[in-house]
Amino acid sequence: MAAPSARSWSWLAPLAIGVTLLKCLLIPAYHSTDFEVHRNWLAITHSLPVSQWYYEATSEWTLDYPPFFAWFEYLFSLVAQYFDKEMLIVQNLNYASNATILFQRLSVILTDIVFIYGVTECCKCVNRTKESKEIMERPAFILAVLLLLNFGLLIVDHIHFQYNGFLFGLMLLSVARMFQGRHLESALLFAVLLNFKHIFLYVAPAYGIYLLRSYCFTENKLGSAASGACTTFPLQARSLSCILGPKFLGSVQCGGQSTVCHCLFAVEDRKDAGIYLILVTTGHLSLFPLLFTGPEMPIKFCLMLLFTVYSFSALRALFRKEGPLLNWPESIYLSGLVPLQVMCEIIYPLTSWQQRFPFVPLLLISVYCSLGVTYSWIKLYISVLRELGPDRKMKAQ
Repeated sequence: MAAPSARSWSWLAPLAIGVTLLKCLLIPAYHSTDFEVHRNWLAITHSLPVSQWYYEATSEWTLDYPPFFAWFEYLFSLVAQYFDKEMLIVQNLNYASNATILFQRLSVILTDIVFIYGVTECCKCVNRTKESKEIMERPAFILAVLLLLNFGLLIVDHIHFQYNGFLFGLMLLSVARMFQGRHLESALLFAVLLNFKHIFLYVAPAYGIYLLRSYCFTENKLGSAASGACTTFPLQARSLSCILGPKFLGSVQCGGQSTVCHCLFAVEDRKDAGIYLILVTTGHLSLFPLLFTGPEMPIKFCLMLLFTVYSFSALRALFRKEGPLLNWPESIYLSGLVPLQVMCEIIYPLTSWQQRFPFVPLLLISVYCSLGVTYSWIKLYISVLRELGPDRKMKAQ
């Protein structure tokens, strides 16, 4: 199939700009201790020789990320000095001037360019057999919105404060290169990603198996790599989502790596779309306790509501000819999230139990959401094990 024209992607730039402007509006919002973590790392890498970076312990938030991230902080510190030099003094613990907040917020927004590029490349790999005349019903458009407006990334990176968008951008670029049959580029990007954040080691088994199967143990014929990527990667990538399941159960980072990975297949298959809706809804709701301050309360509710409504409506429209995405027990379970949240956020804080048992709301949310995440993970495993061979393709455009 011919590659899409530049005009057919005219919606991407306005979408990316709109998301970026939304992130700018979140600059004054609450930030967590992760803000101080990264300020301290800026100070360490700027003020000390390389030999002392991993030994400096003035702050409890010592530098514990791989070397590429340390150099990433160092490069940003060269710019940070023009905003406020005081943030680069190691002894200035918990320093958070307005200039420091502005710089660190802008650094996250700037590095999200990598995420936008990774999303763009993955969208170009989407199966175009479901192409619609309406832009908003095209799989590539839906995928772009689901990734760029991901609720978890917005609140964790741009309120709570982290650089997950940048890291996920590298991962999505690596995945896109697999789709395109550019295996060595994919492997290089993943190696770079591991040197930025070691937690992505969870993904290594899926990458290793796929590269052995589709690059190392294949005949060296022209075009075999590209065809192999289109026909074998979907199964391996869903296996990648399965591998990420245990990691997601133990962390509330970005709504989970498996959420981002499985989003790629939510626009390809009705069953995958159903799994994605359960996973993303419960996963994102489990992030609510991260934002416990009053001013951020309406922000998290509105962003979560908008993203969830769009996810359900867009995917239902995409697969409306193939039947419902969820069965009735799944629908009842997801409906239960509403009274659960009302109980934990509104009713329980007004009771006398709040003072004696303040952990109960977090416990209820964690347990209830873990059921949905675990169910999605098991359902995804069953789907992978039952699939004897790939039955759909995501073609490089």
